[in-house]
Amino acid sequence: MNVHRAQEILAAHEKIDVDLNGVAVWIDSVDAGKGLVKIHAEGNPADARVVPAKELEEVH
Repeated sequence: MNVHRAQEILAAHEKIDVDLNGVAVWIDSVDAGKGLVKIHAEGNPADARVVPAKELEEVH
């Protein structure tokens, strides 16, 4: 996924499914300048981390 799409998903009113290595995650914030996205595992807000946007995959 590119940073622009991650920003669109973060701003969306509807839920858009996103995976990181097959695990459902929520996008918390996007650092477009660095190409990084702060995410947490769906259902586990304590499992937060920062990953490159390119590692995320939108689930269709």
